[in-house]
This record gives sequence, C-alpha cells and structure tokens, in this order.
Amino acid sequence: MRLMLVEDDPGLRAALARTLLRRGFEVAEQTDGRQALEAWVASPPDVLLLDLSLPGMDGLEVLAAGRRRGLSTPVLLLTARATVGDRVMGLNAGADDYLPKPFDLDELEARVRALGRRRATTGSGNASESDPGVFHAGSLRYEKFSGAVYCRGDAMELAPRELALLQALIQQPGRAVSKERLFELVFPGETEVQYEAIEVVAYRLRKKLAGTGTGLMTLRGLGYLLKVES
Repeated sequence: MRLMLVEDDPGLRAALARTLLRRGFEVAEQTDGRQALEAWVASPPDVLLLDLSLPGMDGLEVLAAGRRRGLSTPVLLLTARATVGDRVMGLNAGADDYLPKPFDLDELEARVRALGRRRATTGSGNASESDPGVFHAGSLRYEKFSGAVYCRGDAMELAPRELALLQALIQQPGRAVSKERLFELVFPGETEVQYEAIEVVAYRLRKKLAGTGTGLMTLRGLGYLLKVES
C-alpha cells in the first residue's frame, strides 16, 4: 500500500515513516501543505496521512482543495487538535478518519489498513453500505472508525456525551438499550455523576435529531431506543 505522510515535525515524521516502512508500506514524505497538494494531484497514494498544522497551506485547506479537484483518496487526519469542533470541520472538509495525537502506532496501522481495504472494496474514499463498521438509521450514518455521525452526508455537531449516546443507540436501531448500560457508555468512570444525568443528555440529543428522520424514544422501565420515522 502506498502512503503519503504529510507532517512538518521532522522527528515525528521520521519516526512514523520508519515504523510504516517496517510494517510493509511504501511511504512518500511531504512537509509543506502546497507541495503536498501538488504531489497528491500528480500521484495519488492509496491513503493520505495528513497533519493539520502545516506551513504553506493548512491541512484543512489541502484536504478541501484535493476534494474539489475530485481526488477520492482516503484521508486520515493526524493532529493535536482534538476538540469536537475541529474533528467536525475535518470530516466536513472530506476526511475519512481522525486520529488525535499522541496515538498508538498499532492503532495507526489498523486505521490505515482499514481505509485501504475500504478503497479497494468501493473504489473510492467513501464508506461502503456493507462495511461492518458503518451503521445506518434513517438519514443517519455512523462510521465506527472515525467516530463520526453524518446526517445526509454532513457531519453532525454533537457534544461528546450526546455523541456517545447516539453511537450506542445507532448500532442497534429499533432495539432498546437500558439506562444502566447507556450511563456506563456516556459517563464512563464518573462516579460523582447522578444517574438521572443520562435523561438530560437524552433530552438534548432528542432535540438535535429533529428533522433527521430518526427519533429517540423513551421506554419506561427499559431505557431508550432509536426509531426510524416513517
């Protein structure tokens, strides 16, 4: 698999390149955003590993420009910007996955190989309907590798706890998930949080699902389920 690694930190770039080479990948290195875009256009790799903070042209600008030119290469963002807003901007610009720094090298390899398989299966950088890591409910699509939920192709802006709740429910739409299990997923290890807090998160998520073709139902004594509306 041919990779293009775009990273301006020389130490990190060299370490990543060595690791990826040892694991059987071909790696082309770039340090400047504009030069990376030119190289991407001239010889598209199988997967592009793209940092956001780059000289010459910001990583998001590189990504958006490549997508405007019709480049369908799967793009994995590698960045220290770990806020939900930054992740949503990257996904809306056309990224396929997002890995915040610092990251585990085994996870990096797994995500790169997953993107490579997706491209080989679909012939593009978009998730396949049959991809076991992709879940659908109405107009919503959840991609497990990136953690993003899309509505009609646009990444949804959700608070972390709202996103965690939706991720849990969309993996089994139409089936109830208990409040106890959802509380564990939405508030992991937070012993000081009151159990009723899950109801607040559910209320906020329900409002954000309006108009998506899906609804969040409360089943008294059972929990919650995600229902596709007719």
